[in-house]
Amino acid sequence: QVHVVESGGGLVQPGGSLRLSCTSSKSIASANVMGWHRQAPGKEREMVARLGNNGGTNYEHSVEGRFIISRDNEKDTVYLEMNEIKAEDAAVYYCNLAYGVHSYWGQGTQVTVSA
Repeated sequence: QVHVVESGGGLVQPGGSLRLSCTSSKSIASANVMGWHRQAPGKEREMVARLGNNGGTNYEHSVEGRFIISRDNEKDTVYLEMNEIKAEDAAVYYCNLAYGVHSYWGQGTQVTVSA
């Protein structure tokens, strides 16, 4: 079993920044895909950002140019840097790590946007 733990969420004002962290109990160097997803109340979970082991990235259209996904293999941690945060970014953010055919989720971290 792989344990995935997110942190870094909180209350942020519109236009502000946050950095979310996702730490894995298994080396992320062996993860083939690392992703951040979010779920707002009453909405389905959606992919926000994805990082492949080859370094390729994909972003949900509304966050392109504002969010950046990155990794630190030494710390087994994946980050989501969130800039120019908007009200519609408020959600629970989940990390998903894929190791081969197995996929693991964290428990989520809440991002609240309020002036």
